[in-house]
Formats: sequence, structure tokens, C-alpha cells
Amino acid sequence: HNRIKHIRSQDLQQTVNLRVLLLQSNEISSIDEDSFRSLGKLELLDMSNNNLAHLSPAWFGHLVSLQRLHLHGNSYRDLGESSPFSSLRNLSSLHLGNRWFSTIRQGNFEGIELLHKFWIEGGNLSQYEPESLKSIKKINHMIINIRSTKVFSAIVRDLLHSVIWLEVRKIAFSISAEVQPLRIMSSSFAKKISFKKAVLTDATVPEIVSILEDMPKLAEVEIIDCRLLGTGRWEIQIQANQSQTLTVLTIEKLAIEEFYLFTDLKNVEGLLSLLTKVTVVNTKVFLVPCSLSKSLLSLEYLDLSANLLGDQSLEHSACQGGWPSLQTLNLSQNSLSDLKMTVKSLSHLSRLFLLDISQNNFGDMPDVCEWPETLKYLNLSSTQIPKLTACIPPTLEVLDVSANNLREFGLQLPFLKELYLTKNQLRTLPGAAPIPNLVAMSIRRNNLNGFSREEFESFKKMELLDAGDNNFICSCEFLSFIHHQAGIAQVLVGWPDRYVCDSPLAVRGEQVGAVHLSLMECHRNLIVSLICVLVFLVILVLVALGYKYHAVWYLRMTWAWLQAKRKPKRAPPKDICYDAFVSYSENDSEWVENIMVRELEQACPPFRLCLHKRDFVPGKWIVDNIIDSIEKSHKTLFVLSEHFVQSEWCKYELDFSHFRLFDENNDAAILVLLEPIQSKAIPKRFCKLRKIMNTKTYLEWPLEEEQQQRFWFNLKIALKS
Repeated sequence: HNRIKHIRSQDLQQTVNLRVLLLQSNEISSIDEDSFRSLGKLELLDMSNNNLAHLSPAWFGHLVSLQRLHLHGNSYRDLGESSPFSSLRNLSSLHLGNRWFSTIRQGNFEGIELLHKFWIEGGNLSQYEPESLKSIKKINHMIINIRSTKVFSAIVRDLLHSVIWLEVRKIAFSISAEVQPLRIMSSSFAKKISFKKAVLTDATVPEIVSILEDMPKLAEVEIIDCRLLGTGRWEIQIQANQSQTLTVLTIEKLAIEEFYLFTDLKNVEGLLSLLTKVTVVNTKVFLVPCSLSKSLLSLEYLDLSANLLGDQSLEHSACQGGWPSLQTLNLSQNSLSDLKMTVKSLSHLSRLFLLDISQNNFGDMPDVCEWPETLKYLNLSSTQIPKLTACIPPTLEVLDVSANNLREFGLQLPFLKELYLTKNQLRTLPGAAPIPNLVAMSIRRNNLNGFSREEFESFKKMELLDAGDNNFICSCEFLSFIHHQAGIAQVLVGWPDRYVCDSPLAVRGEQVGAVHLSLMECHRNLIVSLICVLVFLVILVLVALGYKYHAVWYLRMTWAWLQAKRKPKRAPPKDICYDAFVSYSENDSEWVENIMVRELEQACPPFRLCLHKRDFVPGKWIVDNIIDSIEKSHKTLFVLSEHFVQSEWCKYELDFSHFRLFDENNDAAILVLLEPIQSKAIPKRFCKLRKIMNTKTYLEWPLEEEQQQRFWFNLKIALKS
């Protein structure tokens, strides 16, 4: 599933120990002749679904260990003039062909004598040279997908004595003329014939049956996913001698469009007496004629699952004298709804050993039933039974009542060895006294909380207990308890993680006596749950504190601070808009706005000052406004006072300016001390300010009017510098 187009000589040169090479679903169109030279140990090569237009014998010349080869789904039209597989002496499985594959020549399969599985995809195969496949002495399973009955007949002629199981796919037998070439099959030694996705009609079925009945060694016939165009009214009488070897008939998903008009099949009743195993699944069977049931004298196994049998039709199908030798009967997934009537219909089957009537809709169970005395295995799973009664036969050795609505189990079954109670509503284990010989029990997916010592001590013969997927309060104590119960040899403890006490993967399926779990392993789910709760509470507290103390805002401010740190210290001259950015406390605004701004902006020439009240961009985040204003100002003027050092915003302005203003080679900061401040009185968070005041000269606002003129003169000189 890649886009490989070419395999070169050196690509696989070092993979001398390779056993499996999967190259399917690529775009391979060319392979160097010695590409596989080093793969002497290769056992599986899959090059299906590529673009190979030809097959070269040189590719496979060194693959002496190759057992399975898949070449289907390419674009080659033939296999060449000789055999590409002559050196593959260990080949056991070969799959070839494609939609363009049209020719098979003599010699194409020289060198192959035995194949376990041989699959030819030849939907458009039109030329087959006689005896092309005759060199293969034995084929255990031959799959042929060929539309042409003429080519099919020629191939079968060469395989009369070599194929054990012949599987025919996607071929249509619509008229009698299409069946005539198959007459050669009457001489075939095949033991099994399968038809898959084939088309049959009333005109061709009688002739096909005649051919199959004449095959001397045929033991099994399969018809899977086929279509039957007709209603069973054969145009000619079936003329065939009953096969003395055919014993197994399987029909699955046979589509009969007018199945409700199908006949009673009286024409084939004489051919069925030797069948021992019949499977008719998912074929819309709603009735088996009584006469047909009576003709199945040797039938031991019958599977009619996934059909349309109802209570009335079953009574007719299993009539007196019908299925006299039947031992195994599967009626699951039908339309049965009356358990009492079902039991009555089957009560005369004197040899019935196994009965599967699961996935029907019985509902309530009657109090008393008459079952065949030989019945040992009963499957009543998924039948909507809310409560079990004495209707269950006491002769049972295996009982499956899984997937019902059972809340208790108290039946007296002295011979029962296996009990399946999965997917019910049980809260406690069944009592052991009524089932003393129980060897294995599955009670998964119920509502069990645990087991008591008394419940265990009575299960003397228990060897396997599967109690996973329950609500055990503490599996550690449970394991510790059953560790000393010698009667129980094995316990499956693979409970899912959602339960309070789980058993770790390492001990699932282990012998109970060998399991020793630590406290952490025992209470892993509980500890993990507590940790999750604590983590959740910590996160909740952090979120609450963050909300209360505006943590999100501080994070954004920190990010802006980091950005400011990384920016260049000086802005280009063209971006300078102000002579100074004024940083001051709101409590000092009267002096700044009414005295300092008026003095500086009305000077000659006037100074351009940036004030946050007047010049900040409305709607823009305040931190961005501070950074932009500092960058666009030639100087930064700090008006220092007791209020300044108490202001959080003034600290931010000081921090943001620090990275571009306060270094040894930069005098862009101007400090104006509005009132005396001792450096020791400055809070520790203003450490930068304390450092600056200790290392740089600052202007102090004088209270005497005669000295104020000198103050303004010095300030203007500083702003112009």
C-alpha cells in the first residue's frame, strides 16, 4: 500500500534472512532480474495488485524456499512461453490471474508437482492449451474464477485425477447448453465441490445434480452465496443414481427471489438418504416438507440457522418419522416464539444430543417440558427468558443461558458439567449443591460483588471459572481467598479497568496459586481514581486563584515583557514621534499636567510630550500602549514620588523601558524627583529604580521659586541632549 514502482538489484541485497515479503498494492511495473537473488530463505512473496505486465522466470530462480506466491491483480496477459515457476520446488500455494489474463500455454506450470492451494483469477480467460495443468500431480484446493464454460471444461479435463477440492466461482449455468461441457466432471476424483457466487436455474439444476451424483469419490458439496432463478419446478426429471459417497451438503446465502413459491422438492427425495450432514443457512427456509425430512434417514447433523422457521412450520418439518438419526440440530436465529411447542415438535428425536435454539424470542418458559432423553447440550442464549423453570431437562451436561434477563439460577442439574451464564443480572453465584458435577462456569458481565467462602467450598470439581466483567469490590482479597481453594484449578481474572479492583494483565488466565499481587496492583483503579480527583481539585483551586488574582492578565503582561526584552533597543529615527514619554503616578497628575506639561509644551521651541491620558490609543491594550509610546519617544521622563513607587503601572513602565533605556551607554532616562525619597524606602520590587538612583544623576524639584527656573533650564537641556 505504497507507491513503489521499481525494484532494483541492490534493494533487497542485504535481507538474506527474510522470510516474508509483502509488496501488494503498490505501483510496481518493473523488477530487475536479480532483485530476489539473496532471498534464499523467503517463504512468502506477495506482489498482488501491482502493474506487472509480464512475469520473468529469473525473478524466482533463487527462491528455493518459497512456499506461497501471490501474483493476482497485475496486468500480465499470459505467463510467457515457458514456466516462470520451474525452480519453485517447495511451492504449496499459488494465486495468479487478473482481468486481462487471457492465455494459459503448455509448459507454464512445469516444475510444480504438488500444490496445497491453487487459485486462478480468469474472468476473461479465453485460450487454454490442453494439458497445460496436467504436470501438476496433486492439488488439494483448486479455486477457479472463469466465465467461459468451454475453458472451464478444458481445465477440469486436465485435473480429473489431481484435484481433491474444486471450488468454482462466478460462473453462470443459465441454460442446458452451458452445462454440457461439464459432463467431463462425472469422471473427476474430486472429493469436494464448491460453487460460490454462481448462477443456477431450473433448467440447469437437474443436469448439475446428475453430474455430481455420478462423481465416484464426491463426499461434500457446497453452494455459497449463489442465485437460483426458479421455483424448483425442474424442466426435466432428475435422472441420476444415488451417490454412495456424498454425505455432506452445505447451502449458505442461496438467493431465491420467489422463495415463497418454491416446491416441495419431491424430485430429489430419493437422493438424500445417505446424507449425514446438511447445512442450510441464511436461505429463507420457512418449511422442510415432512416427506423430505423422512427421506433423510442417515442425517446426524442439521443446521437450519438464520432462516424463517416458525412454531407451526417446525412442527410440520420435524414430523413423526422425520430425521430419525439426528444428533445435532441448530435452529438459532429463526422465528420461534413458543418454547413448549418447540420442545413438543422435537421430543420424538430419540437420538438428539445437541440442540441450539438460541437467538429466538421465546419469552416465558413453561413449567414442564418433554425433551428427548438423550439431550446433553442445550443452547438457550439470547432468547428473552426472564426465569428458568423445571422445563430445563435434568439430563444436560452443557447448558448455555447467556444474554437473557436471569436474576437467579437454582435448577437441579446433577449431570451438568459446563454452565454459561454470561450477560445476565445475577448478583450471586449459583448454589453448588444442585450442580455437584460442575467443571466449568462462565459468569461474565453480571452484577456479582464477590464470592463467599461457603459458595466456593461446595464446588469440589470446578476446574475453570470465568468471572470477568463484574462489580467485584476487592479482587485482591478475592484472589487471596481462592488461592487456598484446592478445588478450583484456574480462574480467569481479566476484569476491565472500570472496576474498583482489577487484576493486572500479567496474571490474566494464570493459575490462582501462582498469583501474588501487591497492594498497588490490587487497588490500582482506586489509587488512580484518587490521584485524578486530587489533580482535578488542584486544577480547580489554581483556576479559582487565577481568576481572583487576574492570572490571565499577568500572563499576558509577562508575554509582552518578554517581547519587549527581545526587541531592538533603539527605534529608527523616522518612528520617533515624541520628545519624551512621561511616566507618573495618577496622584501626581496635577503637577505633571498643570505645571510641567504647560512649561515644556509652551516653550520655544515647544517639546512634544506623550501622556497616557491624552495620547494612548483607545481600545488598545494598555501594555501595548506603554511599549509603543516608549519606543516612539526620544526620552523617557520618570516623575518620582512616594506615589510612584506605590503604583503597579509605574513599575511596568519602568520594566518595559529598562531593556532599551537603562544600560551603560544609554542616557535616555530622565529622573525627576518630585519629593525626597530615600532609596532604602523604595520597595524591593523597584530594584531597578534603586539601582538607577544609586548610579545616575536625577533632577529634584525645588520648592523655592527662585530655584525652579534653573530646574526647568536643566530639564530642557536634558530633553534636548
